[in-house]
Amino acid sequence: MLPKLLPLDNQYGSAVDDAIPLEATGVLAMLGPHREIWERARPYLGVRDNDAHTLYAYGIARTLCEAVPEADAEVVLPAILLHDTGWSQVPEDLVLHAISPRGGRPELVLQHEREGARIAEAVLEELGYGRELITEVSDIVLTHDSMREAKSVNDAVVKDADKVWRLTPHGLDTVMDWFGLDRATANRLCSWRVHDRLHTDAARHLALGLSAIASVDSFPERIELAR
Repeated sequence: MLPKLLPLDNQYGSAVDDAIPLEATGVLAMLGPHREIWERARPYLGVRDNDAHTLYAYGIARTLCEAVPEADAEVVLPAILLHDTGWSQVPEDLVLHAISPRGGRPELVLQHEREGARIAEAVLEELGYGRELITEVSDIVLTHDSMREAKSVNDAVVKDADKVWRLTPHGLDTVMDWFGLDRATANRLCSWRVHDRLHTDAARHLALGLSAIASVDSFPERIELAR
């Protein structure tokens, strides 16, 4: 489900669009040079909302690349677009068992990583990327979930972007329906699985802010205002 994209009203009474700049800090342009990677990755991402997850994680990764100057966006962004393609090779009815809060199925996590690395390599080869970049992206995809430590700053940013997504409004909406949780419980689950596993200060600050916003969503005072 998309967030609200159009207004329900104009309480001010007249248009203000012409007073708003066409570009603003923090507002991202579309996929641009990475659109071809997205188009080739997309057929592999139709499992458990991985397509939308990937786009939000891409936005987070772009932000983290700005905040972590040592990161190479030309490695990080292809990797984040391709990181979950391997779930398409795992039976869909087993995907949630692989990541269950009750312990999961680590062999399925490893399977999706291996398949994702294979798909990433094939996609980037088709698009004519250089061997060095292909090798690094494939290596990041190969351990993005199963290895807790980061092998490089690029790997750290990919891992962080993937995890921080869970605390976004879309991430919480998705996790709620995965496991039948109310919003407050989903926020606790995702916070438990995210905050202590991040590698960059930028991701830690972003994640804390998102958890705080999600907490307010469940305040009785906030719920009362919506009635």
